[in-house]
Amino acid sequence: MAKDPNNVVEKVRQSPPVDTTEPYDPAWVAGKTIIITGGASGFGAGFAKKWALNGANVFVADVNKTKGQALVEEMRKESGSAHHHFVYCDVANWQSQVDLFKTAIKLSPHGGIDAVVANAGITDTGSVVDQPKGLDVEEPPIPVFKTIDVNIIGVLYTTHLAMFWLPRNDKTTNPSPSKLGPGPYTRDRHLLLIGSVASLCAIPNQTQYGTSKHARSLRCSSFMHGVRVNMLCPYFIDTPIIRAEGRLLLAGGAMGKPEDVVDAGTRLMADSRIAGRALAVGPKVTINDEYQLVAKGTAGSKTLAVWEAYADDFEEVDAFTRRFVGVLNSVERARGWIGWGVDIGKAILYRVGLFK
Repeated sequence: MAKDPNNVVEKVRQSPPVDTTEPYDPAWVAGKTIIITGGASGFGAGFAKKWALNGANVFVADVNKTKGQALVEEMRKESGSAHHHFVYCDVANWQSQVDLFKTAIKLSPHGGIDAVVANAGITDTGSVVDQPKGLDVEEPPIPVFKTIDVNIIGVLYTTHLAMFWLPRNDKTTNPSPSKLGPGPYTRDRHLLLIGSVASLCAIPNQTQYGTSKHARSLRCSSFMHGVRVNMLCPYFIDTPIIRAEGRLLLAGGAMGKPEDVVDAGTRLMADSRIAGRALAVGPKVTINDEYQLVAKGTAGSKTLAVWEAYADDFEEVDAFTRRFVGVLNSVERARGWIGWGVDIGKAILYRVGLFK
């Protein structure tokens, strides 16, 4: 049967769907030089510490000098390697990002960059798009779209620079996801985008944030220039970025764990066979083939916190989103009022600083 020349699925260069139950070795990151924007805290810091301990050379890029420098000192001490560096970087500033990449090239042990993680991002900051201020004036003041500046313009700057330097890495080989065998590929060309569950479905009253996270569909350009591109889509994760007010709104549901996000990112970073894929990270649940919650040990069930979000990309992404949200709703129903009460108590204790 002849291929349909208009079928977009045929145009996207992807590796097969990711089996998140298949083991991988975090040590496959050894020797890779990796830039992480927004690397001083949160997921970025989690990636940096894990990858440094497994032999990678990590550049932590952030606007927070105090946290960034302290993190790098900790990484050097724990890993025994001096090939970890902090570089001040404002991702919304083009020259700041150019300087970051040039510094990484200069200080990289092998003179190249193997991977870039576009992790820097903020929640809705500035003007609310659908709530202009000053309705009694002749025209509204110019809105502040800082979230767009950081989460879209900043990510596009990072991507543009990554696509300039990554193809120059290790010109003696030209890896392809269809040709790589099991195990590590020492040198790499990898762009990892940090999206969100908002990359899959809209979040009410978070217009800037949702818009910016959908922009990370850049991963579909994977291997156009010999660069593999992947994406993480975390759900609400139990970190300090979720303030007490947010925890009250989420009460009764369930949040994901930071270690599961780090594990998912490490799989994508370590396994060079994976290209053009996206992994969603949520609360750990046990489900059957019909995406229904079941007891652990049930025949045919699987327990997971990391999901292959685009198993049938461009064909069933809406079906995945429906199943994923359905599981989250089932978790909330299963926890019931007791779970809601526990979460309310934790949120109150979190607000007064008695729970972290």
